[in-house]
Amino acid sequence: MDETDVAIVGAGPYGLAATAHLRRAGTDVRVLGDPMSFWRTMPTGMLLRSNWSATCIGEHQGELSLDAFCAETGQQLSRPFPLECFVEYGMWVQGKVAADVDRRAVVRVDGYKGEFVLDLEDGDRLLARRVVVAGGIAPFANRLAFSEGLPADLVSHTGDHADLSTFSGSRVLVVGGGQSALESAALLHESGSEVEVLVRADHVNWLHGGRYHRMLGRAVPLVYAPTDVGPMGLSRLIGVTDVFRRLPRRVQEPLAYRAIRPAGAAWLVPRLREVPIRLSTSVRSARPTDSGLRVELSTGETRTVDHVLLGTGYRVDVTRYPFLAPTLVQAVRRVGGYPVLRRGLESSVPGLHFLGAPAARSFGPTMRFVSGSWYAGRSLAAVAGGGSAPRARSAREPDLVDG
Repeated sequence: MDETDVAIVGAGPYGLAATAHLRRAGTDVRVLGDPMSFWRTMPTGMLLRSNWSATCIGEHQGELSLDAFCAETGQQLSRPFPLECFVEYGMWVQGKVAADVDRRAVVRVDGYKGEFVLDLEDGDRLLARRVVVAGGIAPFANRLAFSEGLPADLVSHTGDHADLSTFSGSRVLVVGGGQSALESAALLHESGSEVEVLVRADHVNWLHGGRYHRMLGRAVPLVYAPTDVGPMGLSRLIGVTDVFRRLPRRVQEPLAYRAIRPAGAAWLVPRLREVPIRLSTSVRSARPTDSGLRVELSTGETRTVDHVLLGTGYRVDVTRYPFLAPTLVQAVRRVGGYPVLRRGLESSVPGLHFLGAPAARSFGPTMRFVSGSWYAGRSLAAVAGGGSAPRARSAREPDLVDG
C-alpha cells in the first residue's frame, strides 16, 4: 500500500492551492482528482463575476497569480472573464503545482488506527496521515421539494448542464434570483429558448461593484479587499479571515448573509431585458402532462413548460460526499451540514480537513469563493506543513470557530 503524509481529495482551485502551499512547506503530498472538473462542466458561455485579484488561485500576487499566467502565456484576458479562460488558467496552475496529479477517483475514505485509508477506483489503496477534502460543491446541489420524483428531462439543476443551447426552441422556466439562475436565463434566451424567471424575493439584487471600482480609482484598496467578497467597506472586514472568524456568531451570520445573498452581475441587466422576471413567485407543484410539465405557481397561476431549470444554489452537507465512509463522517462535529473546524481548517477528527464551501461556517463567506483558497492554503500548511502529525484536541482547548 502506498503512503503519503497528506492526501488531497479534489483538484479544483482549493485542492491546487492546498497542494501549492503544502509543497512549499516541504510536505509529502498526493493530490487526487480530475483537475478543474466542476468548472469544465459549467455551461458554455458563462462569465466569472469576480474581479482580477479574486479570480487568482492560491495567491493573488506571486508565481501562481493571473498576472504571472498572462506574462508567461501572453494571454490578454477580457473582463468579465470567460469561463473557458479561467479553466485554462486553472490547468496552468495545475501544471505548476500538481503535474503529478492522480486522476483516479477516490471511492472511499476511512480512518484506521489514527491514519486514513483511501480506496481508489481501480482497487488500489493509499495510506495517509492527513486527508484534505477539497471535493467542491457538486454533491450539494439544492433541488426543491416539488422536483422530487420528476425525471431529469423535465426538471434539472443549473449544475447539471455544460451546454444550455440544447434547450433551443423549448419553453423553460428558471427558478432562482442569483447569478447562476439569471445568467442561465440569459444564455437560454440567447440560444433561442422561450424563458421566464421566477424569483421568490420581491426584488433582484444587482451588483455594481465594477462601477464603484471605476469611481474610486486608486482608493479602491481602502474599501475593497483583494478577496472581493462583500459590499464596499464590509469587504475589508470579511477579507481578514482570522478577525472575522472570531466575531460572535450573532455578528457573523448577518454579515455573511449580506456578503453572499443571491445577486446578479450588473452586466446581465441588458441581456435580460426581453426575459420576463416574476418577483415574489415560487413553484407550488409540478406534474407531467402530454404537452409538457404543468407548473402551479404560488400566485395560483399555472404554466405549461418543457423544462424547469433550478438555479437554486447549493446547500452544504458534508455527509453527501459519497467517498466519506459513514462512520468517519458521523464522527465529524457538524452544525447544519457544515463541519466545525479549528485552526488549519481541521475538523473534530484529527487529521481530517475540509476546504472550500464546507469551511464557510467556521471561517467566513470568503471560503465560498476562489479567493478563499489563499487563506485556506496558507492556514493548512501552517498546521500540516512538513509532515507534522495530527494531534488530539485537549478538552480545554478553546473552539474559536464555532461561536
